[in-house]
Amino acid sequence: MPNRFLIHIDMDAFFASVELKKHPELKGKPVIVGGDGDPTKRGVVSAASYEARKFGIRSGMPLRTASKRCPQAVFLPVDFEAYENESEKFMTIIREYTSLIESFGLDEAFMDVTECSKSALDIAREIKKRIKEELGLTASVGIAPNKLLAKMASEMNKPNGFTVIREKDIIKILSPLSVRKLWGVGEKTEKRLHELGIKTIGELAKLPVQHLEVNFGKSFGRMLYEYSHGMDDSPVVPFYEPSSFSREVTFQQDTRDLYLIKETLFELAKDVTDGMKYDKYKAKTVTLKIRYKDFHTITRAKSVEEPSDSFNDIWTAALGVLNKIDFQKEVRLVGVKVSGLTRQA
Repeated sequence: MPNRFLIHIDMDAFFASVELKKHPELKGKPVIVGGDGDPTKRGVVSAASYEARKFGIRSGMPLRTASKRCPQAVFLPVDFEAYENESEKFMTIIREYTSLIESFGLDEAFMDVTECSKSALDIAREIKKRIKEELGLTASVGIAPNKLLAKMASEMNKPNGFTVIREKDIIKILSPLSVRKLWGVGEKTEKRLHELGIKTIGELAKLPVQHLEVNFGKSFGRMLYEYSHGMDDSPVVPFYEPSSFSREVTFQQDTRDLYLIKETLFELAKDVTDGMKYDKYKAKTVTLKIRYKDFHTITRAKSVEEPSDSFNDIWTAALGVLNKIDFQKEVRLVGVKVSGLTRQA
């Protein structure tokens, strides 16, 4: 495959940063965004400022838990409309450079700039500068030959990072890193790798693919092998028209706590419904996504009688699907998607 030049742009603590833009007096304080901003009520963390993250606050954590870990934090309600507005400004900037953009949620995107006249370095520098000057926000950028490495690069020097991984430096950069830094490796996989005596990506890369397939299953084992060598041929897939609205959360720790799973999906369904209403769409189908600790992923869908943007309709359908799922294994990620969209007049 010819050399590719990919950029991954990740807005820093996006929801929290937008809130700090609205409330500059809170700068430097631990800020937690989630639910209606009341940590005594049900709800999960949607975002946390870097000051709050120092206390172990992460997305998907119950607000009550976050409050216990960081009682001095300022809790704010989710303001989806504000995040949508800032996200659209962010996307408008990057669309000026290439149409080969694959966005993930509101705050991150891959760009394939291989065929652009400007260099990836120049494009990334310009975009970071414009995000700062035009939006008053910061983003971390990763530049690399593929999506895996670009994503890892953008995470290496957060916040406001700028990291380049060149082809000739892949092994040198990846080898000393903890296996936990590898995209797709969570706490349980890290623990299993440690049991096998593997603590760095370099050590992981020395294992035969067959050994990894025996210990982690054929697909996930092969993925670990390829990722540890910095291999990823997946293309940047542009997304033009909204065919769905979705939100998902990866838990800090794999869980079988049905209350936490249900609470998280409740918040995700609210965010998705808010997004639909803001963009004036109604949806016919609600899909739940569950990824277990072994990365086995299932999706289950249910349709509503008539296209709807009512939270009650969307949540009732989601809950109906959730109640039919047998949680025999710990869950790593949950998500909800609405599709079958119709635009309101």
